[in-house]
Amino acid sequence: MHEYVNWLRHATPYINSHRDCTFVIMLPGEAIEDGNFGNIVHDLVLLHSLGVRLVLVHGSRPQIETRLNDRGIRAHFHRTLRITDGPTLDCVIDAVGQLRIAIEARLSMDMASSPMQGSRLRVASGNFVTARPIGVVDGVDYHHTGEVRRIDRRGINRLLDERSIVLLSPLGYSPTGEIFNLACEDVATRAAIDLGADKLVLFGAEQGLLDEQGKLIREMRPQQVPAHLVRLGDSYQGELLDAAAQACRGGVKRSHLVSYQENGSLLTELFTRDGGGTLVDQEQFEQLREATIEDVGGLIDLITPLEEQGILVRRSREVLEREIEQFSIVERDGLIIACAALYPIADSQTGELACLAVSGDYRHGGRGDELLERIESRARALGLKTLIVLTTRTAHWFQERGFEPSSVERLPAARASLYNYQRNSKIFEKAL
Repeated sequence: MHEYVNWLRHATPYINSHRDCTFVIMLPGEAIEDGNFGNIVHDLVLLHSLGVRLVLVHGSRPQIETRLNDRGIRAHFHRTLRITDGPTLDCVIDAVGQLRIAIEARLSMDMASSPMQGSRLRVASGNFVTARPIGVVDGVDYHHTGEVRRIDRRGINRLLDERSIVLLSPLGYSPTGEIFNLACEDVATRAAIDLGADKLVLFGAEQGLLDEQGKLIREMRPQQVPAHLVRLGDSYQGELLDAAAQACRGGVKRSHLVSYQENGSLLTELFTRDGGGTLVDQEQFEQLREATIEDVGGLIDLITPLEEQGILVRRSREVLEREIEQFSIVERDGLIIACAALYPIADSQTGELACLAVSGDYRHGGRGDELLERIESRARALGLKTLIVLTTRTAHWFQERGFEPSSVERLPAARASLYNYQRNSKIFEKAL
C-alpha cells in the first residue's frame, strides 16, 4: 500500500501535464496478438479517462502473412517494404478490416473492468489518411504499396474534441479511389507530425533501445539516432527508432519506445521520471547549461559518491561555490545528473577538463560526450589550444575521444607544480 501511495503521489505532476495532450500510439500487429494486449487496452482506456486525446495506429504484418500463407501466396519485399500486388492487396484488406473490428470490440469489451466503467467510450475510424503510390524503385514496382500523402488533421481533431479515440489503420486512399497498403510506422509518424502531437509512442518487442551490451538506453537526442541506425541495420527496432527521430525532427516534442510484452510499460514510461523505455526528445526534458550558485547542492549530491570511491578529487562546498562558474551541468527535470568543469591554466594556452561525472542511472545517453563537446567549445572560445585531463579510472574513455597520453613534463608549469604523485593520475591531452 505504501509503495502504491508513493507512486501515485509522484505520478500526480504527470497526470496534470498529460491532460488535454494529444498522444499518437502505434501498435504493431505483433502487439495485438501478444498475451499482454488486454493490459495495454486497459492502460489506453486509463489514459483516456485522465483526459489524454488518443490516436491509435495499428499494424497488421503477421496477420497479412497468415492470410498469404493460407492462400499459398508468396510474400515479396524490397528495402524492407512489402510489394503489394493485386492478390496481396486482397489479403491486406481482409487482415486490416478484421483487425480494426477486433480492436474496436476489445476497447468495448473491457469496459466493465476498466477505469471507464459506466461510461460510453467512442472509437472512430475512417478515411483520414490520403496516400499515393511509392511507384517503381530500383526497377521494382511496388504496385499497391503506398506512402502517406496527407492526414485529415481537422477531421481527427474534431473527433478528439468530442472525446473519441481515433483509430487509424495502415491503409490509405487516393483521390481517385485507389487503396494503398501503408507501413503503420509511416502512418503514426505522419499523424503525430501533422496533428502537432505532444507524444508519439511506438510499441515494439524490446523494452526500448538496447546498447551493444543489452542495457537499456533511457534517453537520446534525434541527432544521436543515425549512429544507432547503422548498428541496428534493417531490424524492426531500427525502423521504430528512425520513426521516433523523424517525429521529433518534425516538431513532436517527445517520442517513446516501449515494450508490448511488458505489463504496465506504457504507464511506467509516461508517469515516472525515468520511464521504462527509451525517450527520444528535443532537449526540453533535459537542459545542458552553465552552473550557477543555486546548483552547488545538486553538484555535491552528484559527485560525493564518486569522491568517496576515489574517482574524483574531493571538493568542499566552499571550493564549489568559489569555482561554480567553471562548471557545465546537465539538469533533468530539476535534478543535476551530469557535470564537467573547465579550468584555464595560467600563463598558457591550455585548459584542464576536470570533474566529469554522470549519475550512474544516466550513463547510456551520451551525456558525457555532450559535456565534453561543451567544454571543448568553451575552451576554444577562450582561445585555448590544448585540453588536458587527469584520470585514474577512465583512461580508455578519453582515448576513444581523441585524447593522447601525456606526462607531467608536458604540463604547464602552473599545473605541474600541483600534480599529486600519490594519486598517480594518468595524463592525457587533446589539441583543439
